[in-house]
Amino acid sequence: MKRPRFGAHCSIAGGHHNAFRLAREAGCECMQIFVKNQRQWRAGPLTEEDVSLWNEARRGSGIEPVIGHGTYLINLASPDESLWRRSIAAFIDELTRCEQLGIRWHVTHPGAHRGAGTRAGIRRVVRALNEIERATRGCRAGTLLEVTAGQGSSIGCRIEEIAAILGGVRDGSRVGICLDTCHLFAAGYEIADPAGYHAVMDELDRLVGLKRVRCIHMNDSLRPRGSQTDRHTHIGRGRIGRQGFANFINDPRLREVPMILETPKGRDPHGRDWDRLNLAALRRLARSQGENPAVPSGPPAG
Repeated sequence: MKRPRFGAHCSIAGGHHNAFRLAREAGCECMQIFVKNQRQWRAGPLTEEDVSLWNEARRGSGIEPVIGHGTYLINLASPDESLWRRSIAAFIDELTRCEQLGIRWHVTHPGAHRGAGTRAGIRRVVRALNEIERATRGCRAGTLLEVTAGQGSSIGCRIEEIAAILGGVRDGSRVGICLDTCHLFAAGYEIADPAGYHAVMDELDRLVGLKRVRCIHMNDSLRPRGSQTDRHTHIGRGRIGRQGFANFINDPRLREVPMILETPKGRDPHGRDWDRLNLAALRRLARSQGENPAVPSGPPAG
């Protein structure tokens, strides 16, 4: 069985094109980037030189696909009209940047309702996504809604909530989902053992459709299942454990979905790069389809 492509989130410090060098050094086969500074609402436009350097670095790198990730300032569920409008404008700008860079999918958290209630928050997200679609009509770049851990008033920690948002979006071809192993686990989903994983994926397939899963963030969890706390740690060193990641990696329905680390950066006590270590851990877990009884055979998502 062909296994998924593995990668990591890479910095764009010094220019977007530098992310490809970092990805190669870490041993990535795909990668994720912020398309602008994630701590700022605004950024200068991409220049022709920026795009040229990006395309030159990408060409022949073998690193595909590249996934974009939105700034954490954006809140498409906000009940505050000014912040909601600002979030929509910022997201339109980010999708435009993705289009310039040839990035097909851009990840965002659905947002937080800030006390207005989940239903009201979902309605705001749907309205925002439909406005964004109208403003970027003709663009190929689309949005991936990331399943959240359930902290505070965040929306999207339940598969039903993601399904409700997708059900209200007019152009479904430009909206998919991004799973995060830590978020799923923190939200209470049992993904660590084969039987639990199978039940979760069956529910996801029934309510949303596995074909809409376009990216998976591979992060172990420092906190126990159901903690609703988003604390990432290294593969196999948290509460999910190796079996949980093997469930995703060896699911034939997900073999075309890029699996990307958002684990802590830096070096271990022996001076080894953590991204390289975590990617090696994922590759060790890849095995033939017949050895994993947790998942049925079937067509790949996509």
